[in-house]
Order: sequence, then structure tokens, then C-alpha cells
Amino acid sequence: MPPRYRHRFKHLATLLLFMFSSCVFAGERVTVFAAASLTNALTEVGNTFKTDNMVNPTKIDPVFVFASSSTLARQIAQGAPAQLYLSANQKWMDYLVEQKSVAAKSRVTLLRNSLVLIAPNTSPIDNIVLNKQWNIAQAVGDSRIAVGDPDHVPAGRYAKQALENLDLWPQAISLLARANNVRGALALVERGESPFGIVYATDAQIAKKVKVVSAFPNSSHKPIEYPLVLVESTPSAATSAFYQYLQSDVAQAIFVKYGFKVDSV
Repeated sequence: MPPRYRHRFKHLATLLLFMFSSCVFAGERVTVFAAASLTNALTEVGNTFKTDNMVNPTKIDPVFVFASSSTLARQIAQGAPAQLYLSANQKWMDYLVEQKSVAAKSRVTLLRNSLVLIAPNTSPIDNIVLNKQWNIAQAVGDSRIAVGDPDHVPAGRYAKQALENLDLWPQAISLLARANNVRGALALVERGESPFGIVYATDAQIAKKVKVVSAFPNSSHKPIEYPLVLVESTPSAATSAFYQYLQSDVAQAIFVKYGFKVDSV
């Protein structure tokens, strides 16, 4: 083959290799297992990332699986194909680190939250003083207080801690409607099936059919923190890109809009 043709062939081969590589990585999916309380905010973060050609030129596609942090942590420990995990508390992240199921050195605390008591918008009650004088049995009647299951769900664990701290747990323990996750507890109050619910402030903010009737003191429970981690010790370029994006100013501004607290905003 004449030299000039060999040069053209080499150039064409390089171009085709580049095009093939772009096709392979374009639209690569990154699976994120995340706490149910992040559904709205994280969905918007993902949509913003997908449409930003500057930070996502190869059209990486983040895919979210939302559920209780405990459920997701157990699935990851059993080998579920997640690339990122975003928990609603440190306990389940500790569990995965102990199981050596995640890349522990990549762990960062991304967000913070607070805990509130909610009621349906139609409730005549607008304010409740949260102390041991609150007669819970009288307040709920023949119904229940909606919470994430304190045995498994982070929001429920925080609720139990707060109620214990305020000397309300002995009254409350037999009057709980235990949901599989915090969004389940929110739904019970939205539908009017429970007169009260204990949820994150961010859940109350996005719900149109409930109102906040009291806020639990931050000192009444452990800090509500959302740690983020890479599942794989050698993540793909796409996974690393979205991991970094979640910590960016753009993403954090979206989280703040939904009521989360971040250290840098």
C-alpha cells in the first residue's frame, strides 16, 4: 500500500475507533440506590445532569432506585448492581462498610435534614407542643401516628429517638402505623388515614395535602445525615462523573431548594 494511502487508512481507523468508543460510552447508565426521601430532589438533579451538555457531553444516564435505606443496603450487600448508594442515615452506610460492600474511602456526608410532625391540611389542629404532657392517645383517638418502621427505616429510628428524648415513647409505641419507608408514612397522612405523621421536613415541604404542626428539636435525635458512597472500588468514568456532580454547586442548589441542608450552601 502506498505511504499516502497507509496514512489515510490509519487516520480513518483512528476516527472510527473514536466514534466506536463514543457510542460505547454515550448514554451509559449509572444506577443509584437512594433513600425514598430523596425521590423528588434527586430526580431533578438527575434530569438537570442529563440535559447539561457541558458536564455530560456523552449523555450519561443516571437511573434511580428509591426505597428504604435499610432495604437498599441489604440488597447491595447481597450483590445488587448499584454503582452509587445514598443513605438517609450513617447506620446503614456503616453496615455496608463493615460488610466491605462499598468503597469506604469515597464516603462523604452529602446532605442533612430535620424531623417534623405533620397533620392533614383539613385538620383543625395547627400547633402541638411536643413535650411529655402531650396526650397522644387522646390526640389520635382510634387511629395511629404514621412513621417509618423504627426497626428498619431511618426516619422511624429518628422518630423513636426524638419521642424517647421527649418522654413520649411509652405513650406512642402502641399507637404507631409503621410504614415501609418515610414516603409511605407521608402518604398515610396525605390520604387522611392517620391524623399525624412524623416525617422529614423535606417530605412535608413537597407534600400539598399536609401541614407541619410541630418541629422536633435537632437535639432530640441524632443528626439526620445523608452519606454518599461509590459501591465499586474502581468505578467507571461515568459513575465517577455523576458522583462528583452530586457534590457540585448546581446539584447542591437543587437539594437546598427541596429543603435539604448542605455544608457549602
